[in-house]
Amino acid sequence: MRMPARSIQPGSIVTGRRFVTVSGDSVTVPDPERMVHLQFRRFAGCPVCHLHLRSVVRRHTEIEAAGVREVVVFHSPAEELHQHTADLPFAVVADPDKRLYVEFGVESAPRALLSPRAWGPVVRAVLRGGWEVIRGRGRLPAASQPGGRLGLPADFLIGPDGRVLAAKYGEHVYDQWPVDELLHLASSREVTTGHPAAP
Repeated sequence: MRMPARSIQPGSIVTGRRFVTVSGDSVTVPDPERMVHLQFRRFAGCPVCHLHLRSVVRRHTEIEAAGVREVVVFHSPAEELHQHTADLPFAVVADPDKRLYVEFGVESAPRALLSPRAWGPVVRAVLRGGWEVIRGRGRLPAASQPGGRLGLPADFLIGPDGRVLAAKYGEHVYDQWPVDELLHLASSREVTTGHPAAP
């Protein structure tokens, strides 16, 4: 599914909204008390998403200390998503109709998996995910993914006033802000798109 590209840029204003998370709590974006790191991932059980989110989990205390709240969006139904994310220490939001993906211009494209830069992370993610399934610590994603398997990641750092401080639209499945970059952006509030300026 092709969607409008890069519709949210630094300086854009995100209007206030409240989401119900897969755990039944609510989360407000923007958060009036702190910055929000709004991440768009793929489907429930996506091994590459899981690989990245584990790096976020390991450093979640640092992220919170930097004044950032994590909110992660997947395009799977809440009941399916909860089975894969119940142990995550941050807000996870289900968007099976991809309304938020359209609003934020988050795309799906074959380059998500076809880019050679994605192959190493994909292999690592599949091997690690398979090992967790064998050990009974993980589960396989559903065979059918109505939202597709070609989603691209996106990251937005949103200030308490709703202004987008930084944005990144991934060029392949594992092209997102690593935690160190997120912490740098949070500390400097550096405005960047994550891509060279368009000609």
